[in-house]
Amino acid sequence: MKRYKNARDVLPESLIQEIQKYVRGEHLYIPQTERKAWGEKSGTRDEMERRNKEIYQRYMDGIGITELAEMYHLSEERIRGILYETHTD
Repeated sequence: MKRYKNARDVLPESLIQEIQKYVRGEHLYIPQTERKAWGEKSGTRDEMERRNKEIYQRYMDGIGITELAEMYHLSEERIRGILYETHTD
């Protein structure tokens, strides 16, 4: 569960007074200005990129689409998509 922070602990008093002109005594959500893309924080994005490059390399080494699909527990259609995406990068 996320905990709220008291504005007085993180904002200068002059800014609090300015905000109170618009919102007084209510909860205020301040969104992030920069959001991380999917998987960046957890490392999933990098892990999938490494996997996809590995799939592409194995395909180039002569392993077929059906075998790759079985090895990586993916559909043949997804393997084709990965090969196309990796080839065009």
